Amino acid sequence: MPSSDPAGLRYVALGDSQTEGLGDGDDIVGLRGWADRLAEHLAPHNPGMTYANLAVRGCLAGQVHAEQLAPALALRPGLATVVAGVNDLLRPRFDADEVAGHLEEMFAALTAQGARVATLTFPDLARITPLARPLGPRIGALNDRIRRVARHHGVAVAETAHHPVVTDPRLWSPDRLHAAPLGHQRIAAAVAHALDLPGSDDTWTHPLPPPATPPPTGWQATAAELRWAAAFLGPWLGRRVRGRSSGDGRTAKRPHLLPVRTPARPDHSGKPG
Repeated sequence: MPSSDPAGLRYVALGDSQTEGLGDGDDIVGLRGWADRLAEHLAPHNPGMTYANLAVRGCLAGQVHAEQLAPALALRPGLATVVAGVNDLLRPRFDADEVAGHLEEMFAALTAQGARVATLTFPDLARITPLARPLGPRIGALNDRIRRVARHHGVAVAETAHHPVVTDPRLWSPDRLHAAPLGHQRIAAAVAHALDLPGSDDTWTHPLPPPATPPPTGWQATAAELRWAAAFLGPWLGRRVRGRSSGDGRTAKRPHLLPVRTPARPDHSGKPG
């Protein structure tokens, strides 16, 4: 999407941990993530492009709205991505209309300023971990509302909810809440396809090759669920009980518009980036 701005395209990403890039790198070597990968896909087609990522892990949709929208508008993006709502889904008092309301206000403000905006729908977490089965109706309700408010404001939607590959375990990090590097690559490709960017197509929807070893079944599967609960679910519940968030004390990793550099390390996961 070539920019009419003589200074070059400005891309600003708003969101939570997925947009920040958790699961793709770490806090020591740095996080990459799907938004970084999308920026890397855009850069060759947009000389002079700059990119900011305002996302902070643990944010609810209302926090993204309250804390990230104004800084995003101040950067006057030509392209913005807004992805939020998963953290709300995990809270006891989830309100799909409230979450969609925050998303709609962000969509409205960004598009009114002239930005092209993209978002995405969420996969059924029960297909990733059986313990998330009660969340299925919530995810469906939120996705329906995302589609409605996005359509109203001309926002592009990457329909990651529709394709079986998005729940392939190989696309997810061990915590099953954040994408692995290959998952971030697929999300970036999905958003690029929704925006109809040069070089994008629907290959992100294609299944992966069959796994070298079959998934665990029976007592092995049960043991794997118990290990996951002890390693990830327990600590998450502990933070909720204490009223804490993984984002406490954190700020955006890339709050200012900066040039986009192609990563030095090779990437064998496909396109984009």
